[in-house]
Order: sequence, then C-alpha cells, then structure tokens
Amino acid sequence: MARIPCGKKAAQFAIGFALALSAGCVDLEPTEVSDPGPDGLPPAGLVTETAGAETHDAEVPIAWFRLSFDLTRTEFLFPPVAARAYAYAGVALWEAVAPGVRGGRSLAGQLNGLAAIPAPRHELYWPAVANAALARVMGRFYTSESSRRAIRELEQGLQERFRREIPGALLGHSIAHGQRVATAIWQWSRTDGYAEFNDCPYTPRTGPGQWAPTIPDFQAPIQPCWGALRPFALSGPEACAPPTHPSYSEDPGSEFYHGALEVYETVNGLTEEQRTIAVYWADLAGQTGTPAGHSLSIAAQILEQVNASLDLAAEAFARVGIGESDAFISCWATKYHYNLLRPVTYITQLIDPGWIPVLETPPFPAYTSGHSNDAGASSVILTDLFGDGFAFTDHTNDDLGMAPRSFNSFFEAADESAFSRLYGGIHYRFDIEEGLEQGHCVGRAVSALLFRTGDLATR
Repeated sequence: MARIPCGKKAAQFAIGFALALSAGCVDLEPTEVSDPGPDGLPPAGLVTETAGAETHDAEVPIAWFRLSFDLTRTEFLFPPVAARAYAYAGVALWEAVAPGVRGGRSLAGQLNGLAAIPAPRHELYWPAVANAALARVMGRFYTSESSRRAIRELEQGLQERFRREIPGALLGHSIAHGQRVATAIWQWSRTDGYAEFNDCPYTPRTGPGQWAPTIPDFQAPIQPCWGALRPFALSGPEACAPPTHPSYSEDPGSEFYHGALEVYETVNGLTEEQRTIAVYWADLAGQTGTPAGHSLSIAAQILEQVNASLDLAAEAFARVGIGESDAFISCWATKYHYNLLRPVTYITQLIDPGWIPVLETPPFPAYTSGHSNDAGASSVILTDLFGDGFAFTDHTNDDLGMAPRSFNSFFEAADESAFSRLYGGIHYRFDIEEGLEQGHCVGRAVSALLFRTGDLATR
C-alpha cells in the first residue's frame, strides 16, 4: 500500500550539503554524549509510542544517504559490500526513530539475529536522533580519513543547527539515544559472518562452462563467499534461488549457444539508445555509489518528490537497503554455486576471437545478474511504498555528465537497468530474466516486514 505523505515541510538541504559544510569546518573530534542510566528494552516487535517523527521532514536522512553514495565511491566499495553498508545504516535509522513513529514497530525479532533495541529514556527530537545514529553507524562502515572527516562535518553541522532550535538537554538526550541504537546495530552487524567470509580464499572450478578470469585484467573473482553471509529478511539465500540455467553446450543448435549468440548480435547491432542505456546503468565501483547506491539514490529523489516525512524516509531507506543486501547475498550464492562463464569467454572461444563487449566484464560468474537482482528487489519495495505507475525522472548520473532518464514506473526502470547488461555484452538474457525474478522474490520478503502496527491489516 502506497505511503505518500501530504503537507510535509520541504527539505531544506541541497544535494551538496556535506561538501558545503566542509568549506568552513575544522577537523573536529567525533561527538560523544553521555546519558547515564540503566538500559531499557521494549517488548520485542512493538516500540513504545511517542508522537513526533511524522511532523519532521526527510532532510536529515537524505543528506546522510547522499553522503554515503559519495563515500562508497571514494572508498571503491564493490556492490555487495556497499549494499551491506547501506542496509545497516537504513536499519539503524529506522530503529532510532521508530519510537517516534505512530504505531512504529521494531524489526527486532523480524530480522535474523536482531534482538531488542535500547528504548528511549527521555523525550527526544527525532531529526537529532537520526543524525546521531547515522553518523555513528556510517563511521563504522566508512573508515578512510577523508570519509571520517566528511562524516564529522555533516554530523557537527546538523548539530549546530539543532542547538539553535531546541534546548540543550533535549539535544543531548536525542544524540545519546541515536548513538546507543547505532552501537546496538553495529554489534549486531558483527555477527553476520562478514569477518569470516569477506574476500575468503577461493580456487575457481575449471572445466567446460566454468567461469574464468576475463579481459582485460583477468582479475581474481570478487567475494566468492558472500552468499554465506547472514541475510536480513530471507531465511537463507536458497529462499529465492532461481531455476537452473540452460545446460552448457557448444552445439550451434543448442539453447545455450543461441543465448550467447544473442549477446554477440545485440552488441554488434546496438542502437545509440541501447548504448546510452548500457553506459547509464554501468554503476561502476569507484565511479558511482554502485548499483545499490543507484537504487537508493532513486529512493532519495522520490522522497524529495513527495515531500516525505522523516518516518517515511526511515522506512524507505531501511526497506530498500535490506532488500538490496539480501538480493546480493542471494545472487552471490547463486553465482558461485553455478560458476557460469561470462559471454565474453564463450564468444571469443567459439564465435568471434576478436569480439569485445561494450562494458568491461566484472570479475565474478555470470548467473544470475546482480544488477537485475538489485533492481528487481528495489522495484517491488518502492512500488509497495509509493504505488504502481509512479512516474519519475532519475538524476543519479547528472554529475557524470549524463542526461537524466524518465520512467513511468519503478518496474520500468528496473527492466531497463537489468537489460542494460545485455546491451553492455556482459550477461546472457537468462541471467537477466531469472535475476529479476530472484530480486522480485527478495522484494516481496522485505515488503512483508512489519514496520507499523497498521501493517498487520495489509499483509
């Protein structure tokens, strides 16, 4: 059911808020606020209700997630790792402000391994709570000196504004609560298997149809054990496992051969529009916020478009982040289970030795497509939040000099994102189609999460 708010105050922060602050900001130490007293824990699932988050706009979380896109790019995070950071930030944001949402429910007991979250001890100012929570949790996932400086600058700049607007005690209590929640989320994140499975040792299988390093750099496979991480909402990566891909064959009459031939002929006959689509959705690590960042960027733009409230922004960033992270876990488990060779390997060995795809092939197996998983999950989640047939224009790549692209629905955007990988020459059609459905499955699981007591009536 769509949740588009009416009559909320417009966001006041520009896209470059963090950069604007940095021009006159000194290198400050991270803020630490003491709020002594015993930790109180709410009953699992239902958060103690106090009014407030619906009366504030979405400027704080939008500023923070836009900063996270920049930090993902500068730290050169690869898509699964970026999606994980976005997801934990989104959950921290929701859990921090949920007590201020009418009917707000904690995700404790719904997300795998998440126990009860520290409850508020005082009346709180929810934008300050969100600011403190996002500053602390992002400081754990973005660790370069430049990232830490940017995080401090945004946190301090917002706090200085809050100091002019609310009493000092209220600000102090709000900061303390946000930090406590973020610390709880960080501790939870440390149990998901990342320390064990991140960049694990791996020897690729060999033989007919098996993945092999690709031109031009012949890189080793990235994150081969990522599929073993604990998902957020899925019971396990197998919950959305796709069917087996067409049987590998070198026979020119086989389904597999024709799948590779379609990639070859599509790239050789690209229209200018198809080439534009391939480049627009490339979402390269080190140049962009990755595919996960692109979907969250769209979410941020929609939140501005509907003049969203803080509670809606917190729910949207949490849902999309969770969906993307689970989509990459599910997808990566699939990739390394099948270990399927990429089109460039098949085509140069069996069709045309001199063929080169439009996009550089990323260093991991083909089946299924990560872009398709990410876009598929996000399209389901955003449609459930904002409605089917929601028209929007995506400006994510404006700073790269690319023209914005307009869509009549989130599913239309997801389809274009997914099939950009065919135009780019790096995925077979079955990678894309099954990847989209795999993502849709993840999206449905995330949409089933209960964020508010009213959700019980619609699930």
